[in-house]
Amino acid sequence: MVEDSPIKKTQSAPKKLTPGVSDFLAGETGDFVTELSPYLPNELVGGSIPYIAGTEEEAVWNAASQACGTEKVHYCYTVEDNRCWYIACPSSMLASDPNSWCPLAAALPGNSEFWDKQTVYLYEQEGMASALRWDPATGRLQIFLGASRTLLPRIQSMDANFVTINPENAHSVPWENRMLKTEKLSRATARTLLNVGIFVNLFILSFLVFQYFSTNSVQRDLNKVKISTENASQQLMVKAYNALQSDSIKHMVRIQELLDDLKTVDGTLVKYQVTGNKVTWEALVPQAFGKGVGSFKGRVQAGALEPDGRIRIKGTR
Repeated sequence: MVEDSPIKKTQSAPKKLTPGVSDFLAGETGDFVTELSPYLPNELVGGSIPYIAGTEEEAVWNAASQACGTEKVHYCYTVEDNRCWYIACPSSMLASDPNSWCPLAAALPGNSEFWDKQTVYLYEQEGMASALRWDPATGRLQIFLGASRTLLPRIQSMDANFVTINPENAHSVPWENRMLKTEKLSRATARTLLNVGIFVNLFILSFLVFQYFSTNSVQRDLNKVKISTENASQQLMVKAYNALQSDSIKHMVRIQELLDDLKTVDGTLVKYQVTGNKVTWEALVPQAFGKGVGSFKGRVQAGALEPDGRIRIKGTR
């Protein structure tokens, strides 16, 4: 039997698991399990696939589903040397211990128990033994499961260094399940939308209450408004009165009077001009009326004799 490698790897204290953002958004931080118990499933597969950034989780789930023959799988993986190294098992294998982790996951490249690919990693629990190794010829990840009394002698007969995984010192690696993660994200989304809706409604309600009290607490001083309205009304009435006092009507009356007087003497009004407050008019009348007609006085203009024998007179008023 080949003994475990005498070289001791410095181990830090195992870290407790902490809730993630999705647990917080879903309101499930109180139900989050921080300490997982080690458990070795009866069915376990492992392997590696090429690493493509951003698609590694879906690629691992697809490979694990094909290897286990079901889409309901639990898996965990690491990324090293441009490859995703994973182990997986059907979800039904964890029915007896759902809050558990597989210690072999700690031996994946990049995890706490990994040394190198020339070492064989062993774990034994309740009469069952498991081993994780890399094939020296192909470099493929291999997993062995079986009864301890038959599997251990077979594995330890190999020419290799052995490391027995101690789950109390190793950093636990939780299983991942795509379906459970999707459901958790759905719950987180629904709860976030609910909280945002409640917050918006409370904000609107608070604003309405504030507006209500503000409106009812304001003292309305309508005296100034009343005075301003009265002043505006008075100014409007004054302007309307001034508009009605236009001289247009007065001059129309005077023109009509002048026309009436000229008609009695066979005269003709030829000009009526208003300049400011001064009115100038001209008319053609018989020579006997050279000093004006009626109340309209005038004077004869030079060269005022018209072809029809009448004269032109000019008057002001």
